[in-house]
Amino acid sequence: MTSAKHKKKLEFGDFQTPLELADKVCQKLIKLELCPNVIIEPTCGVGNFIEAAANRFQSTSKIVGLDINSDHLRKAEKLKDKLGNEKIDIINENFFRFDWFSLLNSLDGNILVLGNFPWVTNSQQGIIGGMNLPKKNNFQNYNGLDAITGKSNFDISEWMLIQVVQWLQKRDANLAMLCKTSVARKLLKYLHSNQVNISYCATYKIDAKKYFNANVEACLLFCKFNSKSQNYFCDVFISLESFNYHRIGYQDNILIRDIDSFKNVKRFYDKNLGAKWRSGIKHDCSDVMEFRKVGNSFINGLGELVELEDTYLFPLLKGSNIAQNITDTHNRYLLVTQKFIGEPTECIKHLAPKTWKYLESHARYLDNRKSKIYQNTHRFSIFGVGAYSFTPWKIAICGLYKKLDFKIIGKINDKTVVFDDTVYFLSFEDENIANKTFELLNSSLATTFYSSLIFWDEKRPIKSSILNSLNLAELARTISLC
Repeated sequence: MTSAKHKKKLEFGDFQTPLELADKVCQKLIKLELCPNVIIEPTCGVGNFIEAAANRFQSTSKIVGLDINSDHLRKAEKLKDKLGNEKIDIINENFFRFDWFSLLNSLDGNILVLGNFPWVTNSQQGIIGGMNLPKKNNFQNYNGLDAITGKSNFDISEWMLIQVVQWLQKRDANLAMLCKTSVARKLLKYLHSNQVNISYCATYKIDAKKYFNANVEACLLFCKFNSKSQNYFCDVFISLESFNYHRIGYQDNILIRDIDSFKNVKRFYDKNLGAKWRSGIKHDCSDVMEFRKVGNSFINGLGELVELEDTYLFPLLKGSNIAQNITDTHNRYLLVTQKFIGEPTECIKHLAPKTWKYLESHARYLDNRKSKIYQNTHRFSIFGVGAYSFTPWKIAICGLYKKLDFKIIGKINDKTVVFDDTVYFLSFEDENIANKTFELLNSSLATTFYSSLIFWDEKRPIKSSILNSLNLAELARTISLC
């Protein structure tokens, strides 16, 4: 594949749905007793969903397929001859510019929007210089800090699904779309946040590796719409064939992974009284700021042997160290240039001249950090640091691993331990309090509480917002009464 073809494939999320999977999806929809008058495939590609739908939904009077890729549409057009079906319309248009409301207003009866939107994010588009994007706006309503630190990145399919939902409001309609499981949950969040009408929602897990050679959790998202229902829950099935499910949904504006489990531990939820979990230090320049200690010498990520005072060097445990229980023996250190956000760094020049000289000699790396959090602040600044970073005792957990596995961490070589930004931690001055908190966090009630909230298929399943929502005081009272 040439680089131009590969870029085009990435830009348009061009991973065609196999006919086998498209047919299984249509069979599932028939089992759900769908009988649409009109089927719309908004990004039809070569037409596999159109073919499957035409074969399975015999009573459907009209099938509309739209795509921007004229090469694909030439293949899709041949379906008319293959199926001998005059009810199929193929349109060569751009999803983002097409007048969907005019089309929908011209149609009568129950509508099914069916298909598979591109699995690509706006940041991936930016990397390859892709233009297959909606007009930019902060449709997720993230604040400035969240936008700066990466939460504003979104899947193009998320935006497209939101458009479909808006088309289908106040209509007798259904949506059946293949997507990432995380995107399905984001759509549920959008529906709830904007009080959008929906009568039913479900996801059915599919094997993305088998059908798309993609290592991602994916599903068939199915939604039913009518003119008045606002049911913000989603039944989660483990396959297209399964009848067993658990229900996720909103309670008191909280998205719950397992509503039935959460009911038993709901009394421990309090986002205002929870402990204060913090994330580790962010510096965005590991080659300069992180070191391996070999004997009495330090080697940075560039392979340079450097000589530094120990004033600003602290033992570093990364998320993988915490998750793999490699916390007793270590050889990694982090250069921590500030004790709190916004602290001037010029004092390093006088307190640790070797360290300052080192920073200046590597300034081209640090000054070129792209994140806006380093702009308009002191030179060589870091992020995610405060008094909590330097307490002698901590309880830590890695946010990236798919397990609840807390570790209690003390000093190493009489210096407090710091973490990278994949780690969340609680800080303690008192060892006894740290140990008692550690016992609470490992209790069966705490495990049930967190497990009812954590979506394990996410890239970073464990989040500070979830960790902070556990009222440890109430949990301690409950356990003491047992």
